[in-house]
This record gives sequence, C-alpha cells and structure tokens, in this order.
Amino acid sequence: MALAKELAHHHLILLGRDAIKLEALVKTLPDAQSIALELRQPDSFAAALEQIPMIDNLVHNAGVANLGSIEQTPLTLWREMLETNVLAVVELTRVCLLRLRESNGQVLLVNSGAGLTANANWSAYAASKFALRAFADALSAEEPNLRVQSVYPGRTATQMQQHVRTQENAAYQPEQYIQPSTLAQTMRAMLELPRDSILQQVIVNWRNA
Repeated sequence: MALAKELAHHHLILLGRDAIKLEALVKTLPDAQSIALELRQPDSFAAALEQIPMIDNLVHNAGVANLGSIEQTPLTLWREMLETNVLAVVELTRVCLLRLRESNGQVLLVNSGAGLTANANWSAYAASKFALRAFADALSAEEPNLRVQSVYPGRTATQMQQHVRTQENAAYQPEQYIQPSTLAQTMRAMLELPRDSILQQVIVNWRNA
C-alpha cells in the first residue's frame, strides 16, 4: 500500500489475491487498476495479464515468511515459500518479458537481509531469498537492456514482520523498524533514477541493526 501511494503519479496495475482490498486501494489512487491474482497459481498469469499492452516497470514485492528449524520445518512450508517468493517471481517476469523488452523497462525485486545472510531458524525463507538473488543476477546478465535492481530491507513495520515476531516469541514494536513509507521512498528513487546508472543492490538497514 505504501509503495502504491508513493508511485501514485504513475499508471499502476496492482496485483494481489484479495480483490476487495485491491479495489479499495485503487479507489484511493488517481490512476490505477487491479487484477486479482493468486501467486501460487502461476499457470493463470499469462491469461490474467494478456490485456495489458505495455509494461515499463515490474515490481516484485510479495512474499511470505515462516520460521523454524530445519528439523521442524515441513516440506509444505518450504514449498509455500519457494512458490511464492521465487517461482511466482520467475513466471511473472517470464510472462511480462516481451513487453518489458519493448519498453526497455526495469524489474525491481524486494529481497531481504535474509537474502544475504542465513541465520538459524530462517533456512527456508533465506533459501528462497538467496534464490531470488540468483534469479536477479541471471536476469540482468540475460537481458542487458533491462534495468534489474534488488533492494534488501531489514526489519520493516509490516504485517509480515508482526507474524515473524510472533514466531520469534518477541514483541512487535513497529516504531523501531523501517517504516513502509521510508522503504517505498527508497524504491521510488531506484525506479526513477536516470538510466545512465543503476542501483543494482541496495541494502536498507533498520536503525537498531
């Protein structure tokens, strides 16, 4: 939501699973539309996006995080995180690739500090984010006319972070973390940077790091 508001001066196409919430957000923006999309059903992407004639910027900012030791994390949770955090990104990019080439567009991937360092109890989530990093590297190498950028935020005051803190049996103190609006401003700067340069990897730490 914070990113959509920060980029409200662009024409936005918002994707998500909750059509009601998407429509409510669209009504608050001057030039936006929504498409209901379940990221764990990648076979539906091509048909859902076929009416979009042009894509200048593709931002991947959806994700799920479930913590646990390797011993305690079942395969179902590994699948959920890999499907949402990696495979959905791969297929959505592939479906949009021709239109991105036509516009000499850019792809911005929201990674995580866990995509740089894997800690205990973060194995599945970190693995998905390490894979996302590898995908960004390969995409950049294969598509030199696209600008491929990744941002690696630390703890951010979102519902996902609240879920993470619950799993850590710790208090959720949103005022101590990166604010969504701050991260959104960072991402806007990356997207609107003149094309003679690239912020290929941007690490955003929270103030208590």
